[in-house]
Amino acid sequence: MQRPSVLVGLIGAGIQASRTPALHEHEGDAQGLRYLYRLIDIDALGLDSHALPNLLEGARTSGFTGLNITFPCKQAVIPLLDELSAEARGIGAVNTVVFKDGKRIGHNTDCLGFGEGFKRGLDGAARRLVVQMGAGGAGAAVAHALLSEGVERLSIFEVDSERARALVDNLNAHFGSGRAQVGHDLASTLAAADGLVNTTPVGMAKLPGMPLPGELLHGGLWVADIIYFPLETELLRQARQLGCRTLDGTTMAVFQAVKAFELFTGQAADAERMMAHFHSMPA
Repeated sequence: MQRPSVLVGLIGAGIQASRTPALHEHEGDAQGLRYLYRLIDIDALGLDSHALPNLLEGARTSGFTGLNITFPCKQAVIPLLDELSAEARGIGAVNTVVFKDGKRIGHNTDCLGFGEGFKRGLDGAARRLVVQMGAGGAGAAVAHALLSEGVERLSIFEVDSERARALVDNLNAHFGSGRAQVGHDLASTLAAADGLVNTTPVGMAKLPGMPLPGELLHGGLWVADIIYFPLETELLRQARQLGCRTLDGTTMAVFQAVKAFELFTGQAADAERMMAHFHSMPA
């Protein structure tokens, strides 16, 4: 009997080091599927986010089951979709698109992924005031997860002030007035904060460095970074040297993939098997 087949892909910039294809294909093999996962790297193709309409339509007409979407396309993809899940609509960002019944349906599994990682890796961490760097597509999902997990106040620092304001307005509309604010004085806010989360791409293999001056870190912080290539970013390295409790991008990467696998296949994924496979892959 022929095994069911699934063809999916990832659209993003600088994604050659992504572990997502291997995560999905390994789980597909374990479940008896003919599962193919392809990278559509707009950097490697010499494209930018303006190519999204053609890339989406090409994937749909080529028989793809769906696509994952990553930096810098998680918000740019929304106007190209026919429907959004309630979570994707509330967050204002999409990282998973399913082609179903002639429609392009957008979902967000990043929020669940970060929330699961936060619960597992920073259980009991203080949540009075948290600083978040970045307000892009991933940042929107992480911010929703942080407030859902009981962070009392979230201060968002972002180079694009309009984007920061839009996210803060969205968060306060969902979680209550005053829960989120646009950050202005990073040094003083971080000095008073319990935690710091980086949702910018700064620290990735293709964008090495720090998303903030290292001298602003202090040992009273817990520090999380959603980047997973490399797993130890410069931010996490310096935070660990100060004795900070840290969280890398592993659990967000795995659990967003767990949920995306289920959306693509209609079958439950084995999260612990996917986690074990992630850890078995070369750094």
